[in-house]
Amino acid sequence: MSSEKLKVIAIGDIHGCSKTLKALLKRLDETFGDSREYVFLGDYVDRGPDTKGVIDILIDFSKTHKCVFLRGNHDAMLLMAYPKRDMLDWYDNGGDATMESYQKGDSNINIPQKHLRFFINTKLYYDTPNWFFVHGGLPPDKTIKESIQNRSLWNSFLWRRDHLESEDNVWEKTVIFGHTPSRSPITGKNLLGIDTGCVYEHYGKLTAVLLPEMDFVQQKRIDF
Repeated sequence: MSSEKLKVIAIGDIHGCSKTLKALLKRLDETFGDSREYVFLGDYVDRGPDTKGVIDILIDFSKTHKCVFLRGNHDAMLLMAYPKRDMLDWYDNGGDATMESYQKGDSNINIPQKHLRFFINTKLYYDTPNWFFVHGGLPPDKTIKESIQNRSLWNSFLWRRDHLESEDNVWEKTVIFGHTPSRSPITGKNLLGIDTGCVYEHYGKLTAVLLPEMDFVQQKRIDF
C-alpha cells in the first residue's frame, strides 16, 4: 500500500484491561470498520485483571481486520518466564495478575497454545513509509535506519525511554511508541507517545491515534 493511501489506527498499552479494550475497539469499528490498519504497540499483559480476555479479543479482531501486533517489555517477560516456569521477576513486575487470569481454580498456570503463538509472533518494530512503530523507543542519536541495522539494539526497543530526555533526535520520520505512561499523549519532534496509563488509576485511559490525521480517540478505563 502506498504511503498516500496507508491509514493507520495505533493503540497504546492495554495491560490486561479487556473491558476497556473491547469498548474502544467497538467505537473504532463502528466508525472505520476494516478500512484501516490497526497497529497495537504491545504490553497486552500484566497488572490488569484480564490478560486472557485481552488476547482472546485481539485474536478475534485480527480475523476481520488487518492488524500488526508489536511486542512490549511485559510480553517479552512472559515469553522468557513461562517456558522456564521461572516466574519470580515477572511476578514482581505485574505478572501475578496475568498468572491469575490463566489459572483454572488452582495454582497451575496454563497459557493456551494459540495465545503463546500470538506472543511469539509479535514484532519488535513496524516500519512504514511515514511512521515507525515501536513499543519503547529508539536511540535519539541514531537514525531509524541505523537502529534497525544494529541487531544488538533490538531488545532495547522494548525498554528505551532516553529519547524522552533528549532535546533532539535524528530520526527520519515520526516514531510512534507506548511504554511510558502519561496523562495525555506525548508529542515532540518526530515522536508521539500514546501510553496514557490505561491500567493506572491516576491516568486511566486507553488511547488510539488516527494516522495521518493525528486525531486521538480515548476510552476511559472501565475494568476496575
